[in-house]
Amino acid sequence: MLKSIQKRKNKLRAQRKARVRGKIFGTAELPRLTVFKSNKHFYAQAIDDNAGATLAAADGKKMGLKANQEDVKQVAAEMAKALAAKNIDAVVFDRNGYLYHGVVASFADALREAGIKF
Repeated sequence: MLKSIQKRKNKLRAQRKARVRGKIFGTAELPRLTVFKSNKHFYAQAIDDNAGATLAAADGKKMGLKANQEDVKQVAAEMAKALAAKNIDAVVFDRNGYLYHGVVASFADALREAGIKF
């Protein structure tokens, strides 16, 4: 029973991811900022899809942070610093199939407060 519920949740997330990913594209001037969250950690990276290269990244695991709303704000601050070092002030936000609430929304709000435009 539990495995079938998890399979359905994974399938729905994959469908959301494919639908959103088909509509957005990152460039060097306006990179795609994608997020990944596990039950323990939170990761983000800015990607130039033209070159297929990661421009900036923030890793909550390396920072010793968990995937909760308070710690994600610190990951967002680190990501904002990494983007500022590359002279990037606007991004296209890719929530990677996750619903826009909880830690994903906290991350986006913290990035906006740090001066990154979506």
